[in-house]
Amino acid sequence: MAEDWLSEVFDLVEVRGVLSGGFAARGPWVSRGALGTPLKFFALVAGHARLTTDGIDSPIVLEPGDVAVLNNRSWLELEGGTGDAPRREVLPEENDPATDLADVDFGIDDVLVGGRVDLNPAGQQLLLQALPPVGHVRGSAAEATNLRGTVHRVFDEVRTRRIGADFAIRQHVQLLVLEMVRAYVSQAELPPGWLRVLTDERLRPAIGLMHADPGKPWTLAELAGAAAMSRTVFAERFRTAAGVPPLTYLGRWRMLLAQRALRDGEIRVGALASKLGYTSESAFSTAFKRQVGLSPLRYRQRFHTHEPALNGTPLP
Repeated sequence: MAEDWLSEVFDLVEVRGVLSGGFAARGPWVSRGALGTPLKFFALVAGHARLTTDGIDSPIVLEPGDVAVLNNRSWLELEGGTGDAPRREVLPEENDPATDLADVDFGIDDVLVGGRVDLNPAGQQLLLQALPPVGHVRGSAAEATNLRGTVHRVFDEVRTRRIGADFAIRQHVQLLVLEMVRAYVSQAELPPGWLRVLTDERLRPAIGLMHADPGKPWTLAELAGAAAMSRTVFAERFRTAAGVPPLTYLGRWRMLLAQRALRDGEIRVGALASKLGYTSESAFSTAFKRQVGLSPLRYRQRFHTHEPALNGTPLP
């Protein structure tokens, strides 16, 4: 089986999807408000809606199965429905979504669920860099079949509230985040960054070496040889895809691994430095503080006492 680096990255940055609201509206309606979290998503289960937010020139029209991902936006307005009546304001997050979704008529209602993506500090840097300010993932696309199915499974669990619904919703929303990223990768021209480099088939062998043995002192020649390219061609292609040179990417990958090791275990800093390929504990500590903003020991102490970390470690 091919290496699954996307899953590894998701584990490292602790991606967690959280459902925060939902509603079914009949007739003209509008929902608006400030956005308090960096990464929000809205999935249209049925009907039609128009989404407006800061940073876009015109509303995005959402069709059934579509998902909109909002990256560091400050406000949102959703509207839909037809008719001459005044628009009714909908406040989906004030109530249990199950109450608002209990008696849905798919032939008439606009049905929408929304949530957020929680990430650790490194993940915020990583995913927010990789996504546009507003991502529109089209559920009608052939490659979005799983996305459409996951949207409907989330809705069904919210609406029916069967035994174990809370657990099921958490799992389905987690999969929804994955399917959003998969569909986005297949539908969009990716900017330089970790998503683009991880999906570049020509670079996959070199990425595989760095991820499988991050502590080895890889050379540009070794990585280029694995990708069957000259050093010049490989370096140019890697920088174009990742936004940084290969060895810078390797250093950032090591820092992500270091943060996980410091959060999840009691490994000594010296042993961690050696495992990740640093010649001394001081060299590792200097690199870690430059990337993360804290020394390794201070990072571990702050994490274990639930203080907020200063910075995440981005991949490209």
